[in-house]
Amino acid sequence: MTGSLPTVAVVAILAAGAAIVVIACVAAALWRARHAAHPDAAVLAELTRAHADAAARLEAMVRMLGDRQSQLQHSVNERLDTVSHRLGESIHKTTQSTTENLQKLNERLAVIDSAQKNITALASQVNSLHGVLANKQSRGAFGQGRMEIIIRDGLPKDCYAFQYTLSNRLRPDCAIFLPDDRPLIIDSKFPLEAVTAYRDAKGDDERKQAAARVRQDVAKHVADIAQKYLIPGETQELAFMFVPSESVYAELHEDFDEVVQKAFRAKVIIVSPSLLMLAIQLMRQIQRDARMREAADQIRDEVGRLMKDVSLLGDRIRKLQGHFNQSNEDIRQSIISIEKIEGRGERIQQVEFSAEAAAGENAGVAPVRRLEAGE
Repeated sequence: MTGSLPTVAVVAILAAGAAIVVIACVAAALWRARHAAHPDAAVLAELTRAHADAAARLEAMVRMLGDRQSQLQHSVNERLDTVSHRLGESIHKTTQSTTENLQKLNERLAVIDSAQKNITALASQVNSLHGVLANKQSRGAFGQGRMEIIIRDGLPKDCYAFQYTLSNRLRPDCAIFLPDDRPLIIDSKFPLEAVTAYRDAKGDDERKQAAARVRQDVAKHVADIAQKYLIPGETQELAFMFVPSESVYAELHEDFDEVVQKAFRAKVIIVSPSLLMLAIQLMRQIQRDARMREAADQIRDEVGRLMKDVSLLGDRIRKLQGHFNQSNEDIRQSIISIEKIEGRGERIQQVEFSAEAAAGENAGVAPVRRLEAGE
């Protein structure tokens, strides 16, 4: 309703302007007629009629303008109501969408906050790890601990030993016992100083010197492992050099492939944590297959003993069957004897009955004679 007031005012102003224009025209015509030298009655009548027509037209125009104004006001009100309804729905949807977006934003902010905390904790762990790796003894303990975790998680307790003593009185970091009774030796020490210097090198000359140091240190460590831990007839023909970092292992293969190949020819395999886990799983399967073969041999021996026992049992059952057959024959003969005894008993009873029927003939002498006669 308030939005339609300016439009109604404009229409009223237009109607008033039109009325003023008509009145001005009529007034001008009357003024000309009044100031004429000799006004004619016909002219006056014409002017009066024109004035009446103008008044009627003005009234019709005012009425028409009023109708148009009411229609326009009704149309404007309907449109304003429609616009207000749409605007309300739009505001409601916008508010709902804004609320949902704010909730999602809060959730994402919470996730970002949690991720930032994790990143902060990871940064502190990386700093502590850097401190550990900077010290040679701490780095050795770190590599030993990581190797021990991988081996403990992959093998039974009786399949490995840490700090195992060899015949040359040396004690490698780990020995894994394989089915042929020759342990596989794993060394967890690695010369990381040269690799760190190679990474931190800034100029080409410094980088070349660091690369030469990496080749020299790794080659020396490989030679030490091969000399100390590869004992013919006692250990396996291969030994593992454990690198506790996947990135260092990848860098060795990428930039120092000749060092890796030289170690392989020396029968020292450089392994990363993932490769060590894979090798542990393979050795576990080998040990399991060996145990299954031992169990199969034991089962075969036990089956042979079982068949022997079954054969003995069959012989004894056949003997027992012979005894049963003899017992059946003895039982049959016994039954025959029992039947004879029963028949004789019946005859004895019949003899007694006949003696009673005689009623004292010969005072029982005749029955005794018949009994003696075997009747």
